[in-house]
Amino acid sequence: MTRVLHVITGLEHGGAEHQLALLLRHLPMECEVATLTHAGVLGERIRSGGVRVHELGMRGNRDLGALPRLVRLIRGGRYDVVHTHLYRACVYGRVAARLSGTPRVIATEHSLGDGHIEGRRTTRAVRALYRATERLGSMTVAVSPTVAARLRAWGVRPDRITVVPNGIDADAFAYDPGHRAVTRRRLGVPMDAHVAGCIGRLVPTKRFDLLIEAVARTPAAWLLLAGDGPERARLERLAASLGVSGRVVFTGGTDEVAPLLAAMDVYAAPSAQETFGLGVLEALAAGLPVVRTACPALDDLPPGEAPHAARLPAAAGPDAWSAAIGRRAGRVPVPPAVRRYAIEEQAAKLARLYGGHGGGEPSAARTRPVPESIPT
Repeated sequence: MTRVLHVITGLEHGGAEHQLALLLRHLPMECEVATLTHAGVLGERIRSGGVRVHELGMRGNRDLGALPRLVRLIRGGRYDVVHTHLYRACVYGRVAARLSGTPRVIATEHSLGDGHIEGRRTTRAVRALYRATERLGSMTVAVSPTVAARLRAWGVRPDRITVVPNGIDADAFAYDPGHRAVTRRRLGVPMDAHVAGCIGRLVPTKRFDLLIEAVARTPAAWLLLAGDGPERARLERLAASLGVSGRVVFTGGTDEVAPLLAAMDVYAAPSAQETFGLGVLEALAAGLPVVRTACPALDDLPPGEAPHAARLPAAAGPDAWSAAIGRRAGRVPVPPAVRRYAIEEQAAKLARLYGGHGGGEPSAARTRPVPESIPT
């Protein structure tokens, strides 16, 4: 049986991390996981499912001691495929896999935005290092055609890019009125309140400040923001300054997404750019009407695949968001778009990529030097 090692930067709450945990339950081969930093709660959940998780204890981007540890792990495991996820893991993982002689090296690009990657600016040094190490791999997987276009703009050859979208287990998000009641009581949200919400890291590119301003213009509306990140303190101050602290609930990072979606009446996603938009799909799977800006998962589909997902332009301000949030509520049918991204189908696509192991090493891997450091 094909043996696969997934290398990821960390296993805290995040879209790429949760996507990996979901894939591991559906990939039809023997998988292990190596996290450069620490396993965290999600790592323990993966272990409880019977998947071995290795922790490399990396202390920072320039902790080059992690590289020989990863090389030893890959050589000792005799893996057929190394599959990397997230920027730091892609850089270190590709180098270690080639030094180890792994026949097939796949990387998934989850978080390449327009001018940023994983919330950080894409400087010239970041792009150069990415391109240099990309050539050490066999194939780069983009989670959407939008990300594939960004990779090509970075100089990655088109024949080295393939699109495998993120997957979703739609049944896991099916609306449960019991979850709705329990979650609202736990969060202190009135049962009859009109609740907008969004799930994601609290970073500037998500534009959650726009939602807080919109709720301040929407009498009696509440807002659930599920996630954590560097913007939390600023967003809390903004809610206080607008007098809506009592109606804006910060839940922090959580694995319990379905109950939070059940507690909402409308899902609002104002991010001006995304790599995929998994949160929007999860909301649609929960039967929520959606108001959103960027969502490649829907933008790349034919019209009519998600009729209850209204799109606002990036220039729309708080008044437009207030109006859109205020006039949408109640459960709607799960649209065809959700079924297009069934996790079983996406896992099968990756399994076919893994099945190509055994090919020769790319000539670029023999001629290009190994990078000496990772930009901070």
